[in-house]
Amino acid sequence: MKFPIEGSCQCGQVTYKLKEPPKIVLACHCKECQKLSTSPFSVTAIIESNAIEFYGELNEWSRVAESGNANNAKFCPECGNRIYHFNPNDKSTIKLKLKPIDLENDILFEPTIHVWVSEKLSWYKLPDGVKVFEKQP
Repeated sequence: MKFPIEGSCQCGQVTYKLKEPPKIVLACHCKECQKLSTSPFSVTAIIESNAIEFYGELNEWSRVAESGNANNAKFCPECGNRIYHFNPNDKSTIKLKLKPIDLENDILFEPTIHVWVSEKLSWYKLPDGVKVFEKQP
């Protein structure tokens, strides 16, 4: 796979260049991620902060996670697409929510871990061969 990979929000106001593969990609089934993604789970790519560059204006929103950590979110002020999450006390990684939408790079963002399956929707069947955690590992 050739890097950098580029992506953008729905309206194109926010773009990024990803310089290397994610450390890990997970599917989160918690209620908050179901709300965020308006689907059974959200896909999150854990990225080294220095491996990605963002361009465009971003707004920020924050909530406290079950762990007690702050979970800050950056999003496009124009179209509202969630771009990434981060812990302000640990800026070494980000949790990229926005993926490139091209078939050439789609396997790069395939989840290998499913978390918060204790809140998984009953009708969703987990894929074979993935690591599963009842809550956050």
